[in-house]
Amino acid sequence: RLRFDFTHPDSLSEEEKQQVESWINEKIEKGLSVSSEEMTVEEAQKRGALGLFEEKYGDRVMVYTIGDEDNPVSIEICGGPHVENTGELGEFKITSEKSSSAGVRRIKAILE
Repeated sequence: RLRFDFTHPDSLSEEEKQQVESWINEKIEKGLSVSSEEMTVEEAQKRGALGLFEEKYGDRVMVYTIGDEDNPVSIEICGGPHVENTGELGEFKITSEKSSSAGVRRIKAILE
């Protein structure tokens, strides 16, 4: 299961949810490589990593890159368990989408 917050002014339509699911499942099916590297928060930000930068991080963080490092699908600061490629994940399915705060939406999803 996962939770993802994103900025968006309105609820997603059913069509938009299906587009998100299709896009993610396409990336899963490609079996993209997942690599990790430990670095400082400043290095992670320079690399374009996504993270909750208002939160306190330690001196060093784990940064995970999905796909080709020259043209990645995602670069994120994270500390949870991970896979070696996206093909290990299973099918992505959104279970809920709602407001998290003003202008921020939250998706909850599972991998089946």
